[in-house]
Amino acid sequence: MSNILAVFGATGTQGGSVINNVLSDPELSNKYKPRAITRDANSAKAKALEQRQVEVVTGDASDRTSVERALAGANFVFIMSTPSWGPDAMEAEFNTIKSIADIAVEKGLDYIIFSTLPSCYDMSHGKYTAVTAFDAKAKGEKYIKTLPIKSAFLCAGFFMENFVTQPFLGPIPNGDGTYTLARNAPSTLKLPYVDATDDVGKFVNAILAEPDKYAGQTFYAAAGFYSLAEIATLLGKSSGKTITFKQVSDDEFRSSLPFMGDLFAQGFACQAEYGYFGPGGEEKVDWATQNIRGKLTTLPEYLEKHPFSLET
Repeated sequence: MSNILAVFGATGTQGGSVINNVLSDPELSNKYKPRAITRDANSAKAKALEQRQVEVVTGDASDRTSVERALAGANFVFIMSTPSWGPDAMEAEFNTIKSIADIAVEKGLDYIIFSTLPSCYDMSHGKYTAVTAFDAKAKGEKYIKTLPIKSAFLCAGFFMENFVTQPFLGPIPNGDGTYTLARNAPSTLKLPYVDATDDVGKFVNAILAEPDKYAGQTFYAAAGFYSLAEIATLLGKSSGKTITFKQVSDDEFRSSLPFMGDLFAQGFACQAEYGYFGPGGEEKVDWATQNIRGKLTTLPEYLEKHPFSLET
């Protein structure tokens, strides 16, 4: 009998990748039956999942009753959380994570797989306090580890999709047809990137294939590390434009952003000082890539499949 794998964010990037990769794996598709949890079961993406014989249920992470219904009878759950904004951003996101995890325990699930992130606050010993989207997930991870349920963790690098979905962090036109990619970090800073749509599920598949082996473990998900200078060059090659990298001050970078300037400025400053995953980040990624199921997409390969474009 198949295990029911409940997936939050099923119509989004991470959850969709988990479902797609389970369904495409001959062994795991027999071992697990995905249950897509979505706020809108009538959306086009939800209907597309139903066409693939995936069970689709309505569940809103902020609505306890709907989460209880969505997890009823499930064995495994993949949990991902979206950032909250405002003065209570960290606690709001953490409380959502905590509520879902608590319900998973109450409903007698066997296993939680949680999409976490490194804590900038912890890595910097309290120096960086504004990176709430990372810190809330790290706090959620710590909490899940205290619960009487097996768990494992996915800790993803930057999504390659962000080059399109976060244009406010993209190259800035110089007015002469050239562009500048600016960060408050040195050009040599290497950051991890993953093709979230295609590859996040490959890391989760490794956990699903051997859940007992990886209980308590974290898969640091990235296809590789790329310096900021390399990223500017790759984006330039893909777009056919001249893009150069420039390091700017914290204040200049913060003021260039339309919102959450402190979060992004402190985030890149923390990564410049401690690394995205903290000490030993490349070794952590090497271990993860050696244990996954499937080939990962490199950033050059991704940009070849999905050419980067800039408005002239």
